[in-house]
Amino acid sequence: MIHGRTQVLALGLAIGTALGTALAPSSAEAQIRIGVGGPMTGGSAAFGAQLKQGVEQAVADINAAGGILGQKIELYAGDDRGDPKEGVSVANKFVADGVKFVVGHFNSGVTIPSSEVYQDNGILSVTPASTNPKVTERGMWNIFRVCGRDDQQGGLAGAIIADKFKGKRIAVVHDKTTYGQGLADETRKAMNAKGLKEVLYEGVNKDDKDFTALVSKLKAANPDLVFWGGLHDTGGLILRQMRDQGVKAVIMGGDGLADNEFAAIAGQGVEGSLMTFSPDPRTNPANKEIVEVFRKRGFEPQAYTLYSYAAVQVIKAAIEEAKAADPKKVAAVMSSGKPFDTVLGTLSLDKKGDVSNEGYLVGGKKKDRYVLYVWKKGEDGKLTYVEATE
Repeated sequence: MIHGRTQVLALGLAIGTALGTALAPSSAEAQIRIGVGGPMTGGSAAFGAQLKQGVEQAVADINAAGGILGQKIELYAGDDRGDPKEGVSVANKFVADGVKFVVGHFNSGVTIPSSEVYQDNGILSVTPASTNPKVTERGMWNIFRVCGRDDQQGGLAGAIIADKFKGKRIAVVHDKTTYGQGLADETRKAMNAKGLKEVLYEGVNKDDKDFTALVSKLKAANPDLVFWGGLHDTGGLILRQMRDQGVKAVIMGGDGLADNEFAAIAGQGVEGSLMTFSPDPRTNPANKEIVEVFRKRGFEPQAYTLYSYAAVQVIKAAIEEAKAADPKKVAAVMSSGKPFDTVLGTLSLDKKGDVSNEGYLVGGKKKDRYVLYVWKKGEDGKLTYVEATE
């Protein structure tokens, strides 16, 4: 289910889907075709909703202001269900629809094969959420991201664990996916380098529902902390079953936990859980107005919502700088190191397609690409994640 209602966009914005065909404009009414691909259904649908809502709002705002180079954006959406094969199908449908720019995908394991389809067909893609290093390590001209990387995130997570849980018992569990195992392994490597060895290293299937065997192994290992490499839906089930069976270890994960649905799945036992994630753009006073726009629509723009909005902002600015909606010319602008002003702050991209070493500049101050969050009750009594202060 996609959380939040989909708004009918003003000013004649046509939203196509990967299953439907948008009306083709005449050459006199040429439009810039952008696709958004992500898991709109399935276990990761909360994240698919973030991507779709963020892109839809950015497109609506840009079209309301006159479009890009005098052309309106025509938006297509594709549901990859978090599956690599479905991602390739969505990518091929975007090709057939004449899409030239894509925001997506969410899962690294989907983004990697999909981006190869895009490269073969002259399409530029910007992922707001795929963090596996391989995404941008393949020497491709057409793939960029506005988020960080797992070798950065895992390095921070491993250092935090080695510091805050020095001499404690650590278990590392992952979901065997490109993202989940990749993050777990980077965290484990950083933790080991600081002299802290895990007492358990275990992989589970991301679609499993019963984790009795895993919890039994955790009971035997008696960890103080369980690092989870995976997404919020499976992680929430694991945490709930840990608590139900008396395992009190703290759970820690990465950006795959960054949706309030994690707490809804895990229950009250989520309080005190830890998470690494990029800076939360909702806390930037400059974003107060756009955050309220989402909230008035009944959608909380958490996690990757504004990262998706920013991806569209970068595409727009690069097209305008290139003075043409030619993906290769736009890619050249993006990889030039040019700074882009976005809802994430000011950022630039390097030749690989990653956010440059400057990170995010917000109000002239550098923001690290990853920080530590803790799950706790907010002022409204609901469990959510806030930046850790200790």
